[in-house]
Amino acid sequence: MTLRSKIRSTAAVAAGTALIFGLMPAGTASAHGYVSDPPSRQTQCAAGVVQCGSIQWEPQSVEGPKGLMECAGGNERFAELNDDDYGWDVTPVGTTATFEWIITAAHATAEWEYFIDGQLIDSFDEGGAQPPNNFSHQVDLSGYSGEHTVLARWNVADTANAFYACVDVNIGAL
Repeated sequence: MTLRSKIRSTAAVAAGTALIFGLMPAGTASAHGYVSDPPSRQTQCAAGVVQCGSIQWEPQSVEGPKGLMECAGGNERFAELNDDDYGWDVTPVGTTATFEWIITAAHATAEWEYFIDGQLIDSFDEGGAQPPNNFSHQVDLSGYSGEHTVLARWNVADTANAFYACVDVNIGAL
């Protein structure tokens, strides 16, 4: 299977996953959101692109204390998300990328943050607003090139927690 086919397949499964979660009763979701495109590590797990543990059934559940800089958000149950050598697909992007989120249970939001190599590259202050079920951020990646992992962090306004997603990209490959 070519990389382009894998990306299309991952995107199709991610869209199907979004539909399934969107049709679930509100009480079914145990947690709350993740990056679906470019395919985050948990999206790849849910799509079966990479074989994973329980994260495959709950890609929206990577929640942990605010301020962490790891893909699993401090959650040992999802430790494979921290393993850079796990076989994650890398998505080619330009010098900007649009990160699409799927939200299964909206929380009041303090801010959304995007990091590369521990450096904050973009943030979006929401001032406590609740996000819609699907939305996106356009992030400027022009200070970087080649393969990197983007850590996306959703800081909840009314708890001490955040949601985490890592996305493996090849910046400048488009």
